[in-house]
Amino acid sequence: MQDPSDSTEAAGPEGNGRSGTGDSRAADCPAPHSGSNPAAASTVLVEVRPGVAVAFGEAPAELIAELKLCPVDLGLVSVDDRTRISAALASIGNTATVGGNLANAFASVEGVYRLGDAARAYLSAGGTLAVKDGASLGAVFLNGKIVHQVRWVPVTAVTAAGVVAAIGPALAMVALHMMLSQVASLVRTNIALTSQVLTTMRHGQWADLTALVDSVDSAVGRARELEAVTTTEWEKVAAKDDDLRKQRETYRLHVGEHVRQLGQLDTPGRRQYLETNAGAIIFDAHALLSSLKAWTGYQTLHAARARAAGREDDDEARLVEIIERETGEEFTSALAETTSLVDSLTRELRIIAELPGRATVPLVGKQKDAKRARLTSAELLKAIQPLADALHPPAPPLQAPAVVCAPKSLNVQRYLRILRWFLEDGETLRALGLDAPARIGAILDGAKGKVASAMDKTASRNLVAVTDRRIITAKTNAFLGQGEIGQEFPVDRVRYVRAPATRDGNGRSVIDLITPEDNIRWLFECDVDDSDVTALAAVLAESMNIPDDERVRLQQRRHVPLETGTGGEGAGTKPVEPAGLPAPTGDGIP
Repeated sequence: MQDPSDSTEAAGPEGNGRSGTGDSRAADCPAPHSGSNPAAASTVLVEVRPGVAVAFGEAPAELIAELKLCPVDLGLVSVDDRTRISAALASIGNTATVGGNLANAFASVEGVYRLGDAARAYLSAGGTLAVKDGASLGAVFLNGKIVHQVRWVPVTAVTAAGVVAAIGPALAMVALHMMLSQVASLVRTNIALTSQVLTTMRHGQWADLTALVDSVDSAVGRARELEAVTTTEWEKVAAKDDDLRKQRETYRLHVGEHVRQLGQLDTPGRRQYLETNAGAIIFDAHALLSSLKAWTGYQTLHAARARAAGREDDDEARLVEIIERETGEEFTSALAETTSLVDSLTRELRIIAELPGRATVPLVGKQKDAKRARLTSAELLKAIQPLADALHPPAPPLQAPAVVCAPKSLNVQRYLRILRWFLEDGETLRALGLDAPARIGAILDGAKGKVASAMDKTASRNLVAVTDRRIITAKTNAFLGQGEIGQEFPVDRVRYVRAPATRDGNGRSVIDLITPEDNIRWLFECDVDDSDVTALAAVLAESMNIPDDERVRLQQRRHVPLETGTGGEGAGTKPVEPAGLPAPTGDGIP
């Protein structure tokens, strides 16, 4: 197995074993000890819910590290429910053949894990793991030797076996614990800057919220210690229902408004908004996560009460599943909005950190005091980065693509360090180009086939970045100085690419790119190899396509009726050539 990146496992579990507090301070997942003879050991991972796996057989440290698994604290899942889940899962395929007492294996806190999309995709990859008895098989390697075997049973197999319906309420309690563990770890991973922000902003609001969070944390901690939610504890927490809803809704609206504002602004406006409101964004994101943690803890206590009553009342048992479903919907929505907001701020700070002369941004927004608090973007980024990485791990640094069409003296890394933060998840940089000065993105004169006379000969170069999804262009001075891009459009907008074999009168190579909206010309200096220009044109040409609907419209425009003439001339028609693609001159692409 290889080490997959994991979008949800940057932070540790809420706790391991019984805990007297609702918020363990451990920031990283504890690694369970491996068996005395790991080479002979075997583990079955059964995914009971998306992202929740039950381990049968001891999971060694090598397997935990390989898949970046995090144990889930099951403090309020009763022993009866654990035994019930174990018995039900043991009926799936060959799971029952795993050595040891399955009930005891599941009863261990180390037997239930959180795993992210990357680990799930890796375990489910048919080309990576062999399949036997309906489960995927794989091996964990250490120093070139197999140290452990793992069998993976995906949630689809569990569902097909009808197990989920039989133990739905018990699994709902597991899912609630997973959510509480995840949001608690995010709050623990929060920014070191929080205390500085809180001393200058909304101090009273924060005091109200932290009082509620502490109350719920204390109740959850006592319930874990007692392995039950007492009537006294529940009545104290239940009285705070309205306050918890108010806090959650307040900060959900604040975060939603930030996201809405950013979605309506252009690039300069977004940058100004982020710089001016950096402190408010940090506060609101942290407050939403804290209120979400308190709400999830409250709902877990509520579900535990209902689960206890459900042993004698079927409606109470079904209520557990309803609580888990509704909490999950709110949890997913809040995390998505928080991730979007923190992503926007973090990306902006990362870009600013790469730019000269952009060392500072306002920390707490606009203030009349000339000595207002300011923090360098690098320090602010350092403070918020742990939370940003836990919510959404960043992509690795960009490597120079195979195709670089630019002068040999170009320092490509200067561009890659900034461009990295403009690419989306999974987007691949395929080619990079830098055209000659004074010929940037020129709009062709369609009638004469010449470069428009309005070209500014002192303009900067034009950066051209081609990914598997988009074509991005930027003026180099704006890109390197302010981190701004110019034009971008999907690759499926490419209609034609032309790269004449002969250079122009000034010895420059030419690439013409035609989209439904524009005809764009890039010219490359004489010291750029023809092979590099051809390679860039070839990458662009891979996307050439005229959709059928556009082709039909062009064909329909071939004959357009003209108005009736004068002087006794009858009405007639004149053929009109379609506004199609220009014919290539010389050798071109394709």
